[in-house]
Amino acid sequence: MDNRGVSPVIGKVLEAGLVVLYIGMITTTLYGGVVPEYRTAVGDEVSDRVLSKAAERIQQAVPANGTAVRGQMRVTLPRTIRGTAYEIHAENRTLTLVHSNEQVSEATHIAVPEHVGTIRGTWSSTEPAVIVVRSGETEGAGLVVELKRGQRERAP
Repeated sequence: MDNRGVSPVIGKVLEAGLVVLYIGMITTTLYGGVVPEYRTAVGDEVSDRVLSKAAERIQQAVPANGTAVRGQMRVTLPRTIRGTAYEIHAENRTLTLVHSNEQVSEATHIAVPEHVGTIRGTWSSTEPAVIVVRSGETEGAGLVVELKRGQRERAP
């Protein structure tokens, strides 16, 4: 019996098996360690930029002086960070980005003039974001800055 014709076939099968094993190891290494860490690092950078840009927009919406105002400004937010929707909360001059991945969540201080009495509200990345600035409910309460979801309101 002559089995010399089988040797090249077995050799090629072994070569293909080694290539598949190599690709599988590389894929497992990348998706098991490197890629998720990279996505989290990039998500952290993006959330930092989104939060600083949102704080900047809030600061731009508030007039430097004046207490009898009413104005609105639309803010554009990315739909997702690291593939997931998020929210931005404002309370007591602090802006917080809340994300399902805690490493991507951030917080920053909003620098607004002293005549701003209250900053409150929540934005969702899945809905349009609007800043509404208006006079306070009571005399001397200062301006109220609200983060609202949805379309801009019509002027009264």
